[in-house]
Amino acid sequence: MSERAAAAFDTKLLEILVAPGTHAPLRYDAAAQELIDDKAGLAYPIRDGIPIMLADEARSLEDKA
Repeated sequence: MSERAAAAFDTKLLEILVAPGTHAPLRYDAAAQELIDDKAGLAYPIRDGIPIMLADEARSLEDKA
């Protein structure tokens, strides 16, 4: 992943975004380019700096283990 792609996500969005299902705060995983909902155990992808906050696009955190 290029350094430019990793920097494309504006982390100030974390101040206003919440997880769609749980309304919990999200954390940013820069290495994976994902927003993590720890409460639901889901990771939402970030593509071209845009968080994809759709349940169909979310990945279970158990998939990585």
